[in-house]
Amino acid sequence: MAKQQPRPIPRTDAAGPPPDPRTGGRRAWLITALIVAFMLVNYADKSVLGLAAVPIMDELHISNSTYGLVSSSFAVLFSLSGLVVGFVSARVSSRVLLVAMAALWAVAQLPVLLVATAPALAAGRVLLGAAEGPAAPMSMHALYKWFPEGRRGLPSALQISGAALGTLIAAPVVTWLIIAFGWRSAFAALAVTSAVWSLLWWRTGHDGPYGHEPAPGAASGSGSAHRLPYRRLLLNGTVLGSVTGAFGASWALSLSQAWLPTYLRTQLGMPPGRAAALISGVSAFSFVLLLAVSPLVDALNRHGVRSRWSCGAPQGIAVAVAALAMAALPFAEARPLLLALITVAFGAHSIAFPLHYMTTAAVVPPSQRGAVFGIVAATGTLPGLIAPYLTGRLLDSAPSQGAGYTHAFLVSAGVMTVCGLVALAAIRPERDARRLLPAGRTAGERAAQAGGSKPLAQ
Repeated sequence: MAKQQPRPIPRTDAAGPPPDPRTGGRRAWLITALIVAFMLVNYADKSVLGLAAVPIMDELHISNSTYGLVSSSFAVLFSLSGLVVGFVSARVSSRVLLVAMAALWAVAQLPVLLVATAPALAAGRVLLGAAEGPAAPMSMHALYKWFPEGRRGLPSALQISGAALGTLIAAPVVTWLIIAFGWRSAFAALAVTSAVWSLLWWRTGHDGPYGHEPAPGAASGSGSAHRLPYRRLLLNGTVLGSVTGAFGASWALSLSQAWLPTYLRTQLGMPPGRAAALISGVSAFSFVLLLAVSPLVDALNRHGVRSRWSCGAPQGIAVAVAALAMAALPFAEARPLLLALITVAFGAHSIAFPLHYMTTAAVVPPSQRGAVFGIVAATGTLPGLIAPYLTGRLLDSAPSQGAGYTHAFLVSAGVMTVCGLVALAAIRPERDARRLLPAGRTAGERAAQAGGSKPLAQ
């Protein structure tokens, strides 16, 4: 009996077929610019609560624990929505998904503008988290549709750099709005910005021509990508190590967004403008590191370095270095040393984010990439649910706020150290891509894959 061919998966892109690949070069970079802007707005939305924390806590008369709970509420649906939308991405176009997310970001800023209470603030953060959970993996998935394998390093770094730019630009701008017009004005401005971006993307953000390239390890001209059980994809060392590295990086990121502005103002005595300038400096450091990722990976690959060392090891090392700086932070007395440690502790981890997508993509068939990216994001970003609230509890239970921050920094350093070491040991893309090849592949194809005949997806 002839094997029944699978029915094609319907798409829901109202814009019709993707643009012609022959004319897609300029469009690909326009899409990249829009996605960088998307990530910029995404991280500005995340950062606004931390930047406005002091006036919000004073006006609403909420404790550190309550503020930490409100901040953590952002992550209540963050991971779940990232997981669900990852699977939905197989049937719904990236154009539709990103428009819906940005529109919901705008709506999520409204509750606190209508009713300035802690429950209203928490409700808005829950909705914002649900809408932002899929943002990073789905925008990366959309970006990969415009660049072939082997040309994704720079676009990936630029996409993640939107996060650093979001804080770099948002910190001074949002702080100025808060000082000049009150903290509500910052939420209103971000609502308008999100709405404008969604309209621009709806007109421009068509799906690209590289959404269905052959799976990693497939022979040339082998036809459509094979599909593998998700259990096999998720339980290999590369994906587990990538998730773990992202978990450690996300812990530092969540702590930074929720508590770093308050720490700078209450413990170091910085005025709002100076605290915003330091946060922008940390983001600038992250931005430089992110822009250095692509040339570094390309140079290592040109010299025949295996992707375990060109893309895997830097993830673990970056998180571990940030952990060391975090551990030393409470004991630094000289102000220049303290500022340097803050920059490294809250900025060095950033390169783990583009690299963990690249190493995951190296072992996952493109037809399943959106779903796996969603799962990776859902698990790797769980610190957003834990770190802000835990820090608030530590602050309220310690004999002083200084002691509370010491405890929080040391706990964070411990978590990040473990995550960095696991990522360093577990990420081996060539080995795991070879193991995931279907049993029917020939010995020659297995040998070619084992030898790294095709460079890591960039």
